[in-house]
Amino acid sequence: MDLARTLDISAAGMTAQTTRLRVIAENVANQDTTGSTPGAAPYRRKTVTFANRLDGALGIDVVQVAKIGHDESEFPLRYDPSHPAADAKGYVKTANVNSFVEVMDMREAERSYNANLAVMQSTRGMLERTLELLK
Repeated sequence: MDLARTLDISAAGMTAQTTRLRVIAENVANQDTTGSTPGAAPYRRKTVTFANRLDGALGIDVVQVAKIGHDESEFPLRYDPSHPAADAKGYVKTANVNSFVEVMDMREAERSYNANLAVMQSTRGMLERTLELLK
């Protein structure tokens, strides 16, 4: 395989994981939000879906973000009758973000990013050694 293609494949993986990390950061930042009126929906957790895309210039499949969707799970309820968004029973809908899940997703994205970075560094090293041999 051409070493330049290896760099492009790794770069696509790093770009996809960067998007995933941004979405995770948004989820964590909004995990404590609620609606502003009774019955209003709070922040809904976002999810990232990946897909293979044929890169016509390279003639290979690379990963990309197919879509950023929403987690359709139920909103947890918290009893807080003094909250402005509390319903008649005193419950407030809270964001469907689980910080434990977000941390695990973040670690997985970080490991994938670092794996792609390691491939890029190894490829760069091979290219440098090849150029030294050609001198």
